[in-house]
Amino acid sequence: MAAYVPQQIDVVSGEQYRYALTNFRIAHEKVEEQRRQLEEQEKQVALLRARIALLEGTANDEQQEGRHYGGSSVDDFSIKNAASQLERSINRWAADVVRAPPSALSEIHGAALGDITGSYDPVPYDPSPMQVQNILRHAMSEVIGSEIINNLVVTNSPEANVQLTRIHEHLFARNPVVACVWRRQTFSAAVETCDPEMTASILAETLPALTKVLGGSTSKTTPILASAYTFSRMLHGAPSPSTDVFYRSFVPEIGSILYPRQIELVRRCLKSERGEQDRVGATIFPGLVKVARGGVTTNEQNQETVHTVVRRAQVICECALASSGNVPMQG
Repeated sequence: MAAYVPQQIDVVSGEQYRYALTNFRIAHEKVEEQRRQLEEQEKQVALLRARIALLEGTANDEQQEGRHYGGSSVDDFSIKNAASQLERSINRWAADVVRAPPSALSEIHGAALGDITGSYDPVPYDPSPMQVQNILRHAMSEVIGSEIINNLVVTNSPEANVQLTRIHEHLFARNPVVACVWRRQTFSAAVETCDPEMTASILAETLPALTKVLGGSTSKTTPILASAYTFSRMLHGAPSPSTDVFYRSFVPEIGSILYPRQIELVRRCLKSERGEQDRVGATIFPGLVKVARGGVTTNEQNQETVHTVVRRAQVICECALASSGNVPMQG
């Protein structure tokens, strides 16, 4: 029969036990204090949102939205949906121009590329219809991004809209929640549609050569900018789950490096598949980012601005663009 081996028991001194117990109690109290602070913070945020809803007159709407999902609020899904519809409108316009060009395709391509880059030197190749269509989509994307989405188009005066955009930037830098309330209240009094004169002014200023080559008529582009304005109003004026964010667009420049987190390739990129670096051939629709300030601090003006990509820019790379014609790729 095996001999009995007594088990060894770890024994700590009374002083060590009391020390460990004290540390545990202190840690527990700190965790409990943090929990109470978080609960209080959530209560304050809920009260603030209720106050904002009351000021905006949307308190009843938000209660309805709590019972029936959707309503007039804007979320990432509805944004992507509306963006896809606008993207299709731009593509149809570009395809129609290429199908029945008012000028030579080389002239249209040169004018669009010149308006985009600022250099109107003739290109050393004959662009294909696909290349012209994509450069037209890039040109329209820049107009929509810089002039419609990134500007608060509230009135039919471009100068007034610029001033309102600056006021919003100043408010957002100081207090994002106040800026959100101001922006929604401002858009509640915005014009329903853009004046045709302002639309023509935007195109003449941003795409002067292309507008001239296309015959100076804005009848084909006005519906696109009207849809872009509706999209912008949805982004900036509709209630959203967050009361301290706003949206901005970005258009990757032609020839810039491809960044996977910011762009989505619409065609296969052979260079990237080989592990080689490729560049942007054309951006066919802007990307969208949600701009917010960092976590709650005692000094709100010191908060870091955070950009979250909601919808990546739709891009065709240089190698894919070159495969449809004789475009020389950058090294």
